[in-house]
Amino acid sequence: MESKRSKYILIGLSIFCILLIGISSVSDGFLSPLRSGVGYVLTPIQSGVNRTGAAVHEKIRNYSNLQDALAENEELKAKVDALTEENNRLQQEQFELSRLRSLYSLDQEYMQYEKVGARVIAKDSSDWFQVFRIDKGARDGIRKDMNVIAGGGLVGIVTDVGDNYATVRSIIDDSSEVYSMAMQSGINCVVEGDLMLYKEGRLRLTHIPLEGDVKDGDRIITSNISSVFLPGLFIGYAADISVDSNRVTRSGYLIPAAQFDTLQEVLVITQLKSELGQDSGDSEAEEGTAAEEEPV
Repeated sequence: MESKRSKYILIGLSIFCILLIGISSVSDGFLSPLRSGVGYVLTPIQSGVNRTGAAVHEKIRNYSNLQDALAENEELKAKVDALTEENNRLQQEQFELSRLRSLYSLDQEYMQYEKVGARVIAKDSSDWFQVFRIDKGARDGIRKDMNVIAGGGLVGIVTDVGDNYATVRSIIDDSSEVYSMAMQSGINCVVEGDLMLYKEGRLRLTHIPLEGDVKDGDRIITSNISSVFLPGLFIGYAADISVDSNRVTRSGYLIPAAQFDTLQEVLVITQLKSELGQDSGDSEAEEGTAAEEEPV
């Protein structure tokens, strides 16, 4: 039974093959309409499939390129952020180095005084450092009335001292008065603090004798007659000197050497003005004692 079925299948396949051979041997003219009909139907479908496939392939490629671009963009952003941070750090270090060099130069300029370096850690709420706090105090040898310098000149004076901090009142404060003199002529004058005037980068320069030789551009330094400020500390430059209405004195303005909006580090001179006379007297007494001990 099984063999008969296999025989019939074989016969059927043979007949089908013969038919295919016969059809293939028929002339092209007979099959041409059939091929044309099939082509008419299949060609638009094939074109649509090709276009769809090309569009899908293009979108897949674009998506892959987009993912690569996004990954590269994130990597570049990370590099830019790292370079920006590095650049900011280098700029900060450069600015700090410049400030420290300025302090070192100031330290060398006043080698006759011993000093302690300090950082500004706080200030009042105004735009300028008219009253500020430093990170050195009594434990570091800081005392009230010690002079503070920075930025090429006098900054202010210590007014309050704690164990590990000190408060400084700068020369721009309204309550500040510094007895000064013109370096070129030695004529006495007074530098007065004025916060409103400092908006223009100036302080008041007053009590100049009418005939005193003080002119624009003169260097103004602390005077010997000051009770708390050490002598010879540079303050700034005279400007716009004119005769007062009383016709007895002259006044003008002072352009400070220090910048009171960017203070970060300062030098505190650890010698008090009140000790200058004592030190001189002690030295003279020692010299006198030594002279007395010498044999005649």
